[in-house]
Amino acid sequence: MRALQIAATGMSAQQMRVEVISNNLANMSTTGYNARRAEFADLLYQQQTRPGTLSASDGTMIPAGVQLGLGVRPTAVSVQLSQGALSNTGGDLDLAIDGYGYLEVTMPSGASGYTRDGGLKRSADGEIVTSDGYPVVPGITIPEEASSIAINATGEVYAYFSDQVQPQLLGQITLAGFSNEKGLEAIGSNLFLETEASGPPQVSPPGENGLGTIRQGYLEESSVDSVREITELIKAQRGYEMNAKVITAADEMLSATVQVK
Repeated sequence: MRALQIAATGMSAQQMRVEVISNNLANMSTTGYNARRAEFADLLYQQQTRPGTLSASDGTMIPAGVQLGLGVRPTAVSVQLSQGALSNTGGDLDLAIDGYGYLEVTMPSGASGYTRDGGLKRSADGEIVTSDGYPVVPGITIPEEASSIAINATGEVYAYFSDQVQPQLLGQITLAGFSNEKGLEAIGSNLFLETEASGPPQVSPPGENGLGTIRQGYLEESSVDSVREITELIKAQRGYEMNAKVITAADEMLSATVQVK
């Protein structure tokens, strides 16, 4: 009886769906987080009678046939790309990307990582880094004697000094874009890695080539919709329960077959 195996694949799929929803709800307060969605596809079909074959009795063509499905399988956990709300923090190094693009950082291995988490910090050497201490590309160092800094919409970083009227330009933050954002590899800590599916990064100043702009003093909130996630959770729970009932019904049918005298 194939119903047992088919229902088992359905329960496994709904369990995976619940795990994805759980991760979304856990990251409701994660800066720059985009919700994920589990995607599924049906498995192979057993062709007992192929559509379009000729009937052996009178030679007429069979219009539909008999195709028995063998269950479901996961195909992807895709990112639902959407702009989160911008929250005003007032921090000098709190940056939100208003639009499309990623900040590039240098990881300890020397590889480039990409993030939309603009909660930046100043290292002991004055370098602008992420919360995990990864330097932002290109490297910008804030002088110790600087009284404050300002970052405009195009990413230019200016330092103000108590003994100078005009600010000093320290550098310009750039953004990276990808032809397929969903192809980026998530590695945790709000970081992504380039893959063959994402394509190479296209680096430009903010506001150019379709990239977004920088908003100083703001952070991008998570784009998770809690009401939608709870609704999806209920649907996944009901789907799991129905597949469990199929297994129970199939077991009862097998028991009845064994008990036949």
